[in-house]
Amino acid sequence: MTAVREPASDRMRNAALNGAQHLNWSTIPVEHPTQGIERQTFVGEQIMICRFRFAPFLVTPEHSHSHEQMSLVVSGRIRFFIEGEERIAGPGDVLHFPSNCVHGATVMEEEVVLIDIFTPIREDFLDHDSQA
Repeated sequence: MTAVREPASDRMRNAALNGAQHLNWSTIPVEHPTQGIERQTFVGEQIMICRFRFAPFLVTPEHSHSHEQMSLVVSGRIRFFIEGEERIAGPGDVLHFPSNCVHGATVMEEEVVLIDIFTPIREDFLDHDSQA
């Protein structure tokens, strides 16, 4: 995976921003962590944001992690399972998953675009072999 901390082409331009970063999703590499999932990752110091594209009918098994997570549905409809309860979410819906909250999802009949924000950084999403 190639998680983006800051492309070399933007390093000089962003140097004047005192550590702040300004990127466009079109410049962030697309990863395919598993069939039916596309992921783009943008990493800050203690927070990360990911844009996901999930294929129709994809199932993400219920799981939990120590990271706090917020999810914003950009497009499509998705059935979330949160601590044993089912919730249907669509464009504009925002969900919050506290640390260690058990959650999973099933994509409905169309592709879903989802923005996930995690803190602290999901180290398991980073490619440690490519980090400088």
